[in-house]
Amino acid sequence: MSTEDSNSRNSYSENAAPAADAGVSQQIRDIAEVPAVEVITTGAVHLMSAAAVKVGLADDPNAEDLKDLDEARKLITALAGLVSAAAPEIGSQHAGPLRDGLRSLQLAFREASLIPDAPGKGPGEKFTGPVN
Repeated sequence: MSTEDSNSRNSYSENAAPAADAGVSQQIRDIAEVPAVEVITTGAVHLMSAAAVKVGLADDPNAEDLKDLDEARKLITALAGLVSAAAPEIGSQHAGPLRDGLRSLQLAFREASLIPDAPGKGPGEKFTGPVN
């Protein structure tokens, strides 16, 4: 690499760094303004949406092709852990709908499985208890 190439890259990096730092600072300020309950519920909704697709509930003609129960199990278990742990912190008005969605996913998983899990052994049931 020539000295000229090195100098132009350093010049670019030095000029880009303040803009990048300003962008990161703005993102940090934006995140600081978001209440924890909103961050938690948003994360839960993302897990819920991904699990719904993996269980085969996507609103898509190819929903069956998108089904992946192994992945769904992981997502539902993560969602159950998050909802169970966060419920005391976010209150029943936020936890209630998340629990309802989680239960619906657990039931959809049970219905989609060719080999049913034993009661209490389904995805997330170690956090929620058996789902019927």
